[in-house]
Amino acid sequence: MFREAVISRRTQWAQGLVSLVLEGESPAFVPGQFFQLGVQGPEGTLVRRSYSAASAPGAPLEFLVSEVPGGALTPRLCTLGPGDSLLVEDTPLGFFTLAEVPACDVLWLVATGTGLGPFLSMLRAGSGLDRFSQVVVVHGAPSRDRLAHAEEVRALTAARGARYVPCVSREEPPAGGLAGRITDALTSGTLEGAASLRVDERAHVLLCGNPSMIDDMVQLLRKRGLEKHRRRAPGHFNFEKYWS
Repeated sequence: MFREAVISRRTQWAQGLVSLVLEGESPAFVPGQFFQLGVQGPEGTLVRRSYSAASAPGAPLEFLVSEVPGGALTPRLCTLGPGDSLLVEDTPLGFFTLAEVPACDVLWLVATGTGLGPFLSMLRAGSGLDRFSQVVVVHGAPSRDRLAHAEEVRALTAARGARYVPCVSREEPPAGGLAGRITDALTSGTLEGAASLRVDERAHVLLCGNPSMIDDMVQLLRKRGLEKHRRRAPGHFNFEKYWS
């Protein structure tokens, strides 16, 4: 069941890239899960899509939204501001959570674009990350201004003894970041060098965001002998694609 929710805060990171915070209490969910957001379409139809919560459980729901030019939903979402409303279904869905990650030493959280959302929720919540000896957050974007929440992520990772590696493909990266795509950084060894950690059988990799990045990363991981995680056959990586 969808309900109307009012936006309390809007942050614009770059053209067509915003964070929206909703008023009211947050329904119970686990970091990594997603909700359905929607708006009324033509002739009373409901236009809806799934969005991972970027907020910690108990905090007002927050979502990171990127505009898809010509899309039915995101151009409207990106124009909304405080006092405007949208529709949200309060039933959390999905299993892209830390509880699904098998025991390992190193956890890699690898995102492009708005795929940072579930990892930001995990960092903000904090619970569950202490299972891992080392945590690395990798966020890829074409430009520095599209590294949404970068300063907060840097602060959260530092506070938790984790590492933050931003990757920027079309301009100079910020201090401590890498130039180029995440996949190129893994292939060249610069990603592991920046984190001072290996992507190997002692690690687990969560991938979220652009399907092309995920497909390419899966091929690279499999070349290293890593396999997709399944409950009946524990593996080394899992993913959440943000569109088909």
